Amino acid sequence: MKKFVASLGLFALSLSATGAYATPEPWQARFQAAATPIMEEIIWFEQYTLWFITPITLLVMALLAWCIYRYRASANPVPSRTSHNTLIEVLWTVGPVIVLLFLAVPSFQLLTSQYTPEEEPAMTIKATGVQWYWDFEYQDEENPLSFTSLLLQEGDRAAAGKENLEQYPRLLAVDNEVVVPVDTTVRVLVTASDVIHAFAMPPFGIKVDAVPGRINETWFKAEREGLYYGQCSELCGKDHAFMPIAIRVVSQDRFQTWYAAAQDDLEGANRALLAALENGGSEETVASAAE
Repeated sequence: MKKFVASLGLFALSLSATGAYATPEPWQARFQAAATPIMEEIIWFEQYTLWFITPITLLVMALLAWCIYRYRASANPVPSRTSHNTLIEVLWTVGPVIVLLFLAVPSFQLLTSQYTPEEEPAMTIKATGVQWYWDFEYQDEENPLSFTSLLLQEGDRAAAGKENLEQYPRLLAVDNEVVVPVDTTVRVLVTASDVIHAFAMPPFGIKVDAVPGRINETWFKAEREGLYYGQCSELCGKDHAFMPIAIRVVSQDRFQTWYAAAQDDLEGANRALLAALENGGSEETVASAAE
């Protein structure tokens, strides 16, 4: 028993050092765990609607079964010719109106939240979909940063230090992750350079079309550190399945250190950040490793 408790403690320490990571699971039927307030609202709304959808579905199935059994030809050789019933007309008109009102109010509240950040975004990132990868640009007037994020090839895992398939899954891991600070409102400007793509990050509750010649806007505020995965969600060509999105959420200090190092050496900054997270190192460790 003591060994089991100790192993749990070591597991918890490893999670605290490396951070969580959200990936889809085989045969997953529900949403991924929420990392933002918007996704928490989406999960709540989905559970809320089930309280209406489930009894309505059961009622319709029961009525169909009753009609099939009660009014079958053998039991009811002379069909009813009733053409109007005031009570039934009122019930099937007023009932759906009431249900729709109960669904519409929280639905519009959620829609408003998705388009209205609670605070002015602290940073802006432009995401450009390309056949078949993503370009990212941190729109900082003083210290801009841009890079390409490509699907991590299997042969490059060792060099990138991303051999753990649980944390860096096949077809989801990338060479350069988007790094953002935790508890920070981030504006994302989404566009495309060739065909229509879609920027989707399920743990954040965002999905926006990337349309050539047009900029769509969304936002998120990640409340938990970790590595989160999304994908292009608009059929965009033969390699549509191979343009994942990876966003790493870190502390404010680690983000500032990574961002400063990435200005001169993005690969080194990524390697240093990864080493610091895996080893539980400090921000100074990130800076020294980047150098």
